[in-house]
Amino acid sequence: MTGLVALLMALATGTAAAQEHAPASRSNEIDIVAHLGNSHAIELPSWKAPYYVEVELPRFAPIHVGGVTIDLSPTKHAVFLALAGALVALVFLYTARVVARAQAAGRPPRGFAAAMEAMVLYIRQEVILANVGPHGEGYVNYLLTVFFFILACNLLGLLPWSATPTSNIAVTGAMAGVSLVVIEISGMRALGLKGYLGTIFFLPEGLPTLLKPVMLVIMTPIEIIGKLAKPFALAVRLFANMTAGHVVVLALIGLTFFFQSYLVGVAASVMATGIMLLELFVAFLQAFVFTLLTSVFIGLMRAAH
Repeated sequence: MTGLVALLMALATGTAAAQEHAPASRSNEIDIVAHLGNSHAIELPSWKAPYYVEVELPRFAPIHVGGVTIDLSPTKHAVFLALAGALVALVFLYTARVVARAQAAGRPPRGFAAAMEAMVLYIRQEVILANVGPHGEGYVNYLLTVFFFILACNLLGLLPWSATPTSNIAVTGAMAGVSLVVIEISGMRALGLKGYLGTIFFLPEGLPTLLKPVMLVIMTPIEIIGKLAKPFALAVRLFANMTAGHVVVLALIGLTFFFQSYLVGVAASVMATGIMLLELFVAFLQAFVFTLLTSVFIGLMRAAH
């Protein structure tokens, strides 16, 4: 933690020092907040320095509901969320068509479609059904969508002039919230209303009558906190991991501007490249972990005992 703070301070100091000796037009070449944060503009590649142009997204009049103001204007992360969804849809429409043609011809699919089919089968058989439990086919479509959507969002964030929607806690929180709804509804369907209420108001069998109110007072808040802790862990884990890698890369690159040395620049670039390769692995890992934990939580809720 101390090392990361030192790197960030070096980046901030180095950026300020570089800006003192640079033209005003180049003062925003390194902007951590713009890269990691959300905004109402997206960056498009350009052949002229600073090699990108900002394009403002349309702004809509906010909607007022009582004392709450809702702004539905698109943001950078919203654009990349839509792009990730479109990419996942196109990839699997193409894969489904190729697999259907191959099966009709009596041969296995080849190339990219075969790789996607293998990945789908692995996630389905070894992650989803293995953890959701018997009769878990109804959750396969949702969990496969979660995996590939998160993966697409993570991978888009590794491209130049892009953004990582999963580095936004609002995005990961919304996805975790949807997972919470699916988990709780799965419990209601599997256990019935009485059995589901038993996961909140816990009373062991054979407990003396006088101890039942005491047990309810102690265990009910714990059970509710346990239910809320699951989506909280899902949201924070994905958000923190996708943000941390970008911060480290930017901090390493900032060392070049701080020391203003070719040797430091080469070393920092090599280390940043290594972190980017690690980020590629983390992009797959975090999609896998989110899907795995959601599957485990659904399986635990469906078999509360």
